[in-house]
Amino acid sequence: MNKFRTALAAALGLAALASAPAQAAAQPAFLAAAQMPASSTPWTATQVFTGVPENGGALCAPYKIPAQNSRYREFRTELDTNGVQITTVARTEADAVKLVDTLRSSLAGCGPLLERQNPGLKAVSAFHGKLGVEEGAWVYSLDTADPQVGNTDIHLFAVGRDGRTVTFVRWGQMGDLKDAPLAAFRKTTTTAVNKLW
Repeated sequence: MNKFRTALAAALGLAALASAPAQAAAQPAFLAAAQMPASSTPWTATQVFTGVPENGGALCAPYKIPAQNSRYREFRTELDTNGVQITTVARTEADAVKLVDTLRSSLAGCGPLLERQNPGLKAVSAFHGKLGVEEGAWVYSLDTADPQVGNTDIHLFAVGRDGRTVTFVRWGQMGDLKDAPLAAFRKTTTTAVNKLW
């Protein structure tokens, strides 16, 4: 009888395991608010959402990052400094390489494209080098000035890859490139790529 009970308990245990929901697949990790470049007021971060942000997902790379298998988190401070991290897991490593190339091309050509789309706007894109983290990360900037409104804005961007996973990071605020925390943003980018897995 004891053998029967032991066998029955084992069978029930196996059945329970079989019916249990499968563990969710591991997802790439995201930057925390405190890992953004230091600001005079603290950063806050949203939860991580599925897909990409509205309006195509990313300044200078709209509709370049597929919503499928992508997630994002937005960041902001009280002084209108803001940012976003978008991460996507490509189907293959070759697809991830292609996505990085697409994003880099979009970032490099963003200034001239914005000037063509917005007569009177002054927009300059610049490349600020490659970082030696995982399969690499590339840093860019976009410096814009609208003489009609009197606004100047500066954005920093990075695209990094770890295997099949690509992450896009943006930081932005009013001001010029000289006002941007480029060294701190490079550190943020390195952290973002290292944290993915």
